[in-house]
Amino acid sequence: MIVTETAYSLDPTSLLDSLAGTENLLIIQDLDGVCMDLVRDPLSRTLEPAYLQAALALDGHFQVLTNGEHIGSRGVNGLVERAIGARPHCQEQGLYLPGLAAGGVQVQDRHGRISHPGVSAAELAFLAAAPAHLSASLKTLLQQAPYNLPAHDIDRLLASSMLDNPLSPTINLNAFHHHWHDQPALYARLQADGAKHLQALLDRAAAQGLAQSFFVHYAPNLGRDADGHERLRPAQGSAAGTTDMQLMLRGAVKEAGVLVLLNRHYGQRTGVYPLGETFNARQAPTSLEALRQLAVERFDPRYMPRLVGVGDTLTSSAVTSEAGDITWLRGGSDRGFLTLVQELGKAFGQHNLVLYVDSSRGEVQRPGVDAGYLRDHPDDPWPALAGISDANDPLRLSAIFADGPCQYIAFFRALAAARQRG
Repeated sequence: MIVTETAYSLDPTSLLDSLAGTENLLIIQDLDGVCMDLVRDPLSRTLEPAYLQAALALDGHFQVLTNGEHIGSRGVNGLVERAIGARPHCQEQGLYLPGLAAGGVQVQDRHGRISHPGVSAAELAFLAAAPAHLSASLKTLLQQAPYNLPAHDIDRLLASSMLDNPLSPTINLNAFHHHWHDQPALYARLQADGAKHLQALLDRAAAQGLAQSFFVHYAPNLGRDADGHERLRPAQGSAAGTTDMQLMLRGAVKEAGVLVLLNRHYGQRTGVYPLGETFNARQAPTSLEALRQLAVERFDPRYMPRLVGVGDTLTSSAVTSEAGDITWLRGGSDRGFLTLVQELGKAFGQHNLVLYVDSSRGEVQRPGVDAGYLRDHPDDPWPALAGISDANDPLRLSAIFADGPCQYIAFFRALAAARQRG
């Protein structure tokens, strides 16, 4: 199916022949909700061995781009090792997922070699201390009114919710949303209190001379305000809104990671790094237009790969003013990088793809795609994409995996097999 402005493909297999025959291909893929289901407790995530083998078969044409991390107690490398075998085996066989984590500041090759370009020792030390500080402050909060949680509940919930990621410590509220499923007001109060605790952490960093080092990433979010800060998506009724609040390093945004990955792709294929061999996400421009312009100026079109961006976190919410005017707030942690993939396709005259995986069938509440409505109303898809996209959204989805990660994994494996067959 040819994707038009108002028609979305629910049959991604139609893309297989085209992608299998594209010699210079680069797939840039998110992780949670794409190749594994979203779960309340990140420690319960799993990866399919067959998916990891397919990723290895696509070596040189596949990179991950995630706000999660490769390393740490909740890192994806542990999932790889549980799926495949011991660390030495994964290292020797090159079975780790190559690419960028922590929003783009944690670099890994497929043998598990890690680096953090552009990150200072002082920043690393502050990040290392952040989980314990957040956990202690949240524990004190939850002991008090209006929460008044017993100690055993606090310990259990914090064990699932305080993610001690080395470069992106995170409060994950999914367990609390589930715990207070019949008390949505308490969850909404904690969501607001959690945001205040992250702001207090930013103030603490500023007091240590690190005012320009960090920002707070909300997932999902409602885009950015006029000052460039991400908007929290408030809980409404049973809708969870923002569930993840991450302390991130400045510059650690996925759209900057696209240029880092492209620069590395050029270097590996041509021996020349258009942005310099040491270019990292923290050196990248901050706006999508500036990122696009930098790519146009520095990347030789002859070697530009066909890009495929894959993600699951997009939001679109209408806000009506007192005068009746409607403004759309669009966000989601995958929106920036998927939009840049789309715009680079236009700039370099090639058919880049934006693939959307519906992750709403997992344990975490997300807006879902109404596939039945979409099939029956191909010229009016927007009710089927409520909360995800809208008629005026500049980001267009090339194909939708309405059946979620299981459907995407099958597609990914079929693509790897087709490219191996040549």
